[in-house]
Amino acid sequence: MSTGKQLAGLLLLTTALTYPAAAIAQSTGDEDEVFDTQPAEEAAEEEQVEEQAQPDISVPGGAIIVTGRRQRDVTRSSSQVITVLDTESIARTGEGDIAGALGRVTGLSTQGNGLVYVRGLGDRYSLALLNGLPLPSPEPLSRVVPLDIFPTNVVASSLVQKTYSANFPGEFGGGVINLTTRAIPTESFVTISGSISGDSETTFGPGYSYYGGAYDWTGFDNGRRDISNYAALQGFFDSGARIGDDDVDLRGILGDLNDPNLILVQKIGDLPVNFSAGLTAGTAVDVFSDGQFGVIATASISNKWRNRFITRQTANNAELELDSDFREFATDNRMLVNGLLGFGLEVGQHRFRLTNLFIRDTLKRASLAEGTDLQDDDDELIQETGWYERQLFNTQAVAELEFNDLSIDLRAGYAQTQREAPFEYRFEYADNKNPNDPFAGIFLNTLDPQRGGALVAFSDLTEDLYYGGIDVGYVFTNWLSATVGYAYTDTSRLSSRREFDIRASTTFPTVFGAFRPDNLLGDALLDLAFDREAQAAAGLEPYELNIFETTQTDPAFQADLTIHGAYAKATLTPIDVVSLDLGVRYEDADQSVRAVEVFADPIGSTSSTALANSYWLPGATLTWEITDDLQFRASASKTIARPQFRELIFQTYFDPETNRQFNGNPRLVDSELINAEARLEYYFDAGSRISVAGFYKDIENPIEVFTSFSDNDIISGFANAPKAQLYGGELEIQWNYDLYDLGEWFDTKRFVAIANYTYTQSEISVGPDDIAQVFPFAGQPATNFFDDGVPLTGQSDHLVNVQLGLEDTETLSQFTVLLKYASERVTSRGAGPLPDIIEEPGFQLDLVARQGFDLFGSELELKLEARNLTGTDHQEFQTNGTNRVDVNSYTVGRSVSLGASLKF
Repeated sequence: MSTGKQLAGLLLLTTALTYPAAAIAQSTGDEDEVFDTQPAEEAAEEEQVEEQAQPDISVPGGAIIVTGRRQRDVTRSSSQVITVLDTESIARTGEGDIAGALGRVTGLSTQGNGLVYVRGLGDRYSLALLNGLPLPSPEPLSRVVPLDIFPTNVVASSLVQKTYSANFPGEFGGGVINLTTRAIPTESFVTISGSISGDSETTFGPGYSYYGGAYDWTGFDNGRRDISNYAALQGFFDSGARIGDDDVDLRGILGDLNDPNLILVQKIGDLPVNFSAGLTAGTAVDVFSDGQFGVIATASISNKWRNRFITRQTANNAELELDSDFREFATDNRMLVNGLLGFGLEVGQHRFRLTNLFIRDTLKRASLAEGTDLQDDDDELIQETGWYERQLFNTQAVAELEFNDLSIDLRAGYAQTQREAPFEYRFEYADNKNPNDPFAGIFLNTLDPQRGGALVAFSDLTEDLYYGGIDVGYVFTNWLSATVGYAYTDTSRLSSRREFDIRASTTFPTVFGAFRPDNLLGDALLDLAFDREAQAAAGLEPYELNIFETTQTDPAFQADLTIHGAYAKATLTPIDVVSLDLGVRYEDADQSVRAVEVFADPIGSTSSTALANSYWLPGATLTWEITDDLQFRASASKTIARPQFRELIFQTYFDPETNRQFNGNPRLVDSELINAEARLEYYFDAGSRISVAGFYKDIENPIEVFTSFSDNDIISGFANAPKAQLYGGELEIQWNYDLYDLGEWFDTKRFVAIANYTYTQSEISVGPDDIAQVFPFAGQPATNFFDDGVPLTGQSDHLVNVQLGLEDTETLSQFTVLLKYASERVTSRGAGPLPDIIEEPGFQLDLVARQGFDLFGSELELKLEARNLTGTDHQEFQTNGTNRVDVNSYTVGRSVSLGASLKF
């Protein structure tokens, strides 16, 4: 083979990625001409291999793989350890969102809030990209976007890379997840889709809700929750005054805080079925002499209900004697609206992509909890209502240019995420069960901490991210290629939370405490509270209402992170069967958190953070093709994990998913990781493979969650543990077996078996002299928060995923059985003598059936899903081996979904 032909083949196998196969995915169809330059014996061998459609993948620039063999399998041809879910793989899982589909990948697990964990490490050790560009998160507790807000219909492929390469940002502890949106369609089309679903715990059963507004079902508020529509409340926020100042209009503010449509919880007799609907269209036209321009647009909406009957207990000592024992019935109504408008242009070897994405995820929540506070033996009734808006807007431009041996990537983007939680209410009623009390046996809210209370909070978060980068690659010879690049990110977050505690004086008439929440703060009682003459006329002892702002110390924060990153990497192929991908990245970052003064009279907060660090982050991966079918990889790298903004901000935040509050710690520092991995891969038949791997990580200053208990509240915080180690192994099998030998009906049928198992062990190392820094206290012994030898939070020892399917190779016809298992994992450290909080995910069995039909020349697809057939419940608890306390446990229903899509 001539050198020119070799270089032509190499250029076709080149993209802005660390592996070549993506170029095939985005090529213009000329690859067969180039591939004909292979040696005859290799071409003959490849004729036995089924052609595989390559996924569309777009990530930051990287090294070019130099190989003498044609390898159409992306997983095999990459210079790194990757897994790629293409459109068909995602569809086989039947999952409606990317988080669910990724939960089937080796070594990945998902949590109920849409966060994807790589090898059991928390989301802080994972990096999420969209078309190679970073995304800010609309969720305060997440560094990356919860992936359950990405519906599968907007994603062309999902790549998971578990070994670090220098073209990616340095925050790469567990792996990177890159989503590539759909770009240029192969043909013009319009697809209409819809589905209905329900589960055994929710659908057609009773639930709780509140009216809210007429458009709540869409996830958009009609203005009822817009603070600007409340003159007294908005005027107070704008004034810079403190709630206790003399000129504050307390009566007006209290009136604004009482809207029965936002407070009054109502029972719904029969909750409706869930539904979703979507429309996707695309077209492509030929441009110039060798180009193609494409447009894809999609929009969808879904509305889902979920009931949870939650056991919520707290303990007051290591013996796990109960401090409180509650049962909570919560109904969540989740609305998801999304839209994507993408433009793609291919001209020769040049590719351009402009993507605009909008996602709005809204949760409307109502709950009632009843239980006993064993500190004073009172029975309590707690009502909560909330409205949580998460919104993401992203626009980005990508240019991947090829000039013979030279390739240039240009990437730029802007993203904004928002989270708003206005009018978050909590009302507490208590029965003191005192036989001498004339109101014994009645739940009362007298608006004082001894017998009830009323809280309302307003949270608002806006984060802006600007990104720009350039990558330049060059093929020097058929055994050496190199890439250099620069990336800039600037992230800015403004987060505020204002919480108000409404209290009455001790002379507040006890009988008023029996009123329901909307009447307790209704106009009649408010007018009476501010009219002493009316009180006297009614024969009442004078009383008053007041408001206390519990967040007055630190109501708002500004957080910023600026990163300059530059890297150089090279791929060497000293001999035909060995390649070495090595590089180094330099990152300089400034991260700060500071309190924002919202009052005219500043307090002078001390809860600020300023981290300025720079790192050299090397990485190398060796790939040895032992035989045509057997391949060995070894890699080593250094990476980092920075504290998340939310973990640094000393501000209370309530997470409705985990049912607990979180406070940040401004004294957190960066974590540093040393990573190593070795892997053996065996490829046989078409699309079939077996791989086995071992991995190791050493982590300095890992950030862990710890939990304490205050009254009936569960409060979690963050602290750096001194050190941790993690090691384990993975086994993955994918086998496709044609069934034509079984008879005529099986001529086009294929059996597909995909199974993976991940074993992980981790332990935290804590010595007697180690110190933990937790704001606002002085340094404390780390043993107050961590026990030596305990596993990292979020890490399951065992992860198992099995897919067994029967599918047609010529038409759309699939039936898949999916089994998922995750062993117990720690979700939070137990503070002091209390044991850790453990989650037990257990087994989950799902069935997915897909069938295509031809309907008057159009493509009709029907899909039936049955989820959680094992009836596995959510269990989150503490145990000392003898006693058990359920912190957040509830029954999860079995669900069924029926969907259809029609493609014109």
